[in-house]
Amino acid sequence: MKILNKYILKQVLIGFLLVSFSLLAILWLTQSLRFVELVTNKGLPIGLFVQMTSLLMPRLFSLLSPIAAFAAVLFVYNRMLGDRELIVMKSAGISPFRSILPTLYFGIALSFFNLYLNIWGIPQAEAAFNELEWKVKNDVSHLIFREGQFTEIQPNMTIFISKHEPDGSMSNLLLNDERNPKTKSTVSAEKGRIVYTNKGPRVILVNGVRQEINKQDHQFSSLSFKRYSVDLGYNQTQKEKSEDAREKTTMELLNADEDKSLSESEIRHYIVTGHKRLLNPFYNLLFALIGCLGLVIGNFNRRGQTKIISLSILSMVILQSLSLTFENLAAKNLGFLIAMYLNFAIPLALVTYLTFFYNPARRKLRRPAQGEEPDEK
Repeated sequence: MKILNKYILKQVLIGFLLVSFSLLAILWLTQSLRFVELVTNKGLPIGLFVQMTSLLMPRLFSLLSPIAAFAAVLFVYNRMLGDRELIVMKSAGISPFRSILPTLYFGIALSFFNLYLNIWGIPQAEAAFNELEWKVKNDVSHLIFREGQFTEIQPNMTIFISKHEPDGSMSNLLLNDERNPKTKSTVSAEKGRIVYTNKGPRVILVNGVRQEINKQDHQFSSLSFKRYSVDLGYNQTQKEKSEDAREKTTMELLNADEDKSLSESEIRHYIVTGHKRLLNPFYNLLFALIGCLGLVIGNFNRRGQTKIISLSILSMVILQSLSLTFENLAAKNLGFLIAMYLNFAIPLALVTYLTFFYNPARRKLRRPAQGEEPDEK
């Protein structure tokens, strides 16, 4: 690769990393707000919080990558044009294709990296994220109950455990329950285990004592037990984790019509999701080319390239809007799948034509002004 290609590619790559990491940081912050309550109210460990939010990054990167590539390429080529670097390249006889070649390499590499993410990376990350989220919301014993600490699992309900046993049980439990405004009860037990029922999780206590006091007449009662059950109050607990479309493999999505357990709308949604995995990564290439094409083949203007930049941004926005529109339409009618591919193929063909066949040096013959006679030769 020539020095010029390395120079442009380095500038584009640095700009892309800055833009993409900035956007990812903002989105990470907004997404992490969903789990702040689990940290503050339910005592979710910080390490697990970071792990859950980090598993969202592959999907967010895949969504932001085409926009970040477009912004980085547009900025780099506009700066090169403002510094007269592109003008010097044109004067040296470098063709538009040679000027765009580093962006072409960058777009192709980024497209295949996103294709890898969509096919293998994102499904695995989504499966791990959904598994952790299900455990946090439902498997309250290991993730919410922390050893040697008092944990408020519900308003007016606190539990203390001494140790998590390897078999999944808990040792030396102390549970304080004040959910009933008329009574206050404290239960201690040697052993305990979380079980899941249709009405939510319950803790089964073994070999303990239940002490209760009536708040109205202050009457005290005590009960020894060998086995005792306490409702934890999670009424919406799912026994099993439901599988999301993003967790499925691409072949499972594309062949969703073979799954008899799915409804017609789910089949269409799965098939469209599978095609999006294969198509959307290549918008990185298309948007990167759109970002630099106008600045490379357009005429230099000392007052700035406002028109070219505005046209490039408008083209990107329109293509992105049409992509989302055709995806929604295809989810209702699979016949619009062809429109999804045409929305990518037609602009790519136009960009290719302008790159190879548009010659900015050509000028139209000047038309004679009114009353002026053309030159005779």
